[in-house]
Amino acid sequence: SSCLRMQSNQRTHHHTSSYPHGGCCNEPIQPSTVLVMVLLSSLSTLLLLPPLLFFSATSDGFLTNNNYNKRVTTTMSRPPRRLTIDKRLAAEGEALPVPPGMDGVHVGVPFDSTALYEMEQLNVSNVYVMANKSSKPMVEHFVKTLKEMGFLAAPINCDVSMGGAEDGLLKACNEAVSVNADCVLTIGGGAVQDAGKFVRLWLSAATAAAEDIDGEKKAATVQRILAAQNKDPMPPLPPQICCPNSFAMAELTHVAGLVTRENVKSGASHPNMMPTVVIFDTTLSRGLPDWVRFGTALRGIEHAIGAICHPKATDDIRARALQGLELVNKGLKGMVQNPDSEEAQVNCYLGGWMAIRALNTGCYPSIAHFIQNQYSARFNVHQGACSGILSARILHHHREESSLYQKSISQALGMEDNGDREEQSLPSAPQLVSDLVVTLPGVAKDHADAKVDEEMLRDFAEYMYNQYGEKLNKL
Repeated sequence: SSCLRMQSNQRTHHHTSSYPHGGCCNEPIQPSTVLVMVLLSSLSTLLLLPPLLFFSATSDGFLTNNNYNKRVTTTMSRPPRRLTIDKRLAAEGEALPVPPGMDGVHVGVPFDSTALYEMEQLNVSNVYVMANKSSKPMVEHFVKTLKEMGFLAAPINCDVSMGGAEDGLLKACNEAVSVNADCVLTIGGGAVQDAGKFVRLWLSAATAAAEDIDGEKKAATVQRILAAQNKDPMPPLPPQICCPNSFAMAELTHVAGLVTRENVKSGASHPNMMPTVVIFDTTLSRGLPDWVRFGTALRGIEHAIGAICHPKATDDIRARALQGLELVNKGLKGMVQNPDSEEAQVNCYLGGWMAIRALNTGCYPSIAHFIQNQYSARFNVHQGACSGILSARILHHHREESSLYQKSISQALGMEDNGDREEQSLPSAPQLVSDLVVTLPGVAKDHADAKVDEEMLRDFAEYMYNQYGEKLNKL
């Protein structure tokens, strides 16, 4: 039991370590107990085997500046179909690739006028709008504009809850089909952005099967939606315009997750599910609670670490992930000082962009990302809290196997305070992650913060071992 006891008394709320260290146990250890020990930061370690199973991935090619300059603008003008970054906010824009299958990304621009511009470019006229409840007050004026222009397909949908719970998602899918929407506009966090991908998938499937399916069978179910991702050839999907209000980065991938009524994380993936356009306007994040603002930005740290330590990562992927890690770290520290800092938010967004694209270029899922997604679904815990609780613990567990890459993580996270990237006395990567987490307002630091006790954790570990043990060891 000493192996399982949380060391909450060793955690502080200052700039000291929040990373707990456990004891040891001489009794035989069952495989599922090993996973409990990882989650609780036991010092026991297992040899991680080479990776075998991975979800589908894409390649960005990590375009060089020479050929990428043809697709980039760093002014506020909008060239046809590409990337716009206000040069006041970031000099990193020229290093960023537009994700494959996406028309464009706009950072630091007004969401309303940019969305109208993109709707015109896409030639759509019946837009289905989805938003989380916290974003609704900030976009009601724009929804009213769409209605006055005759572009609004239905009243704004705010039924998608945290994690993309099944009931709200199915309601949105059925409603979008009933009004024959030809575009989906998603405003909010990762759950809403992913839900928009599922709505598009169902719009396409329901339209393609309209002649063969009677009214009753056209109702969306999780099974039918997930089956739609396997259609070959895949019917065209209606476009999606994403306006994120945080840093979850779901809008920059072709993967979508949902939570079933049984609290099991599920999802779909297809290149055609990549959103069409992304517009990041920092005004949409005003008034965000700390657990959302800092929790979603912390996910950028997790995505970068996952790509850097992944056995399938190339040198180019790791370089891109390290660059993203530095930017998110800088942005998080800036937001701690001023949560509404436009520069800090854009740093978090651009760094998170680099990190998620690195992770999705042959490295999805990482072991921590996978475990945290399942933890989130089982205990109804925000994914930012999952990273706060589990990131340093899992990183510490595989420290021997990924020691070379963890040194580069230490340099990226510690260089701002120490200056010298080659400094050998930097704290360990898990320690630096833990030290960062303890400074973030509203982010859970321990299982108890998420109301997860030892018995719940052991049940979770046994479930994960029985369902995914082989996969986890191979990751």
